[in-house]
Amino acid sequence: MVIEVRVKVTRHYQITIPSEIRNALGIREGDVLTMRLEDGKIVIEKCSDELPKIRLGRRLSVEEIEKIIEESVEEMMG
Repeated sequence: MVIEVRVKVTRHYQITIPSEIRNALGIREGDVLTMRLEDGKIVIEKCSDELPKIRLGRRLSVEEIEKIIEESVEEMMG
């Protein structure tokens, strides 16, 4: 399926994802997307996995927080 829609870049370099695209991909408010440059084209994809949840109720050390962030970035980057 190919859906092609023109969008305008705002003065803050933002774009709106048209409803046709959002609906086709099932994008909802709060979803995380990845964006990359591939052969001169911008590719935006919906992330298939959710970000890890951090259990509340206990204090985390700086090292634990950094490890969680590092693991999350590695997962997102594939």
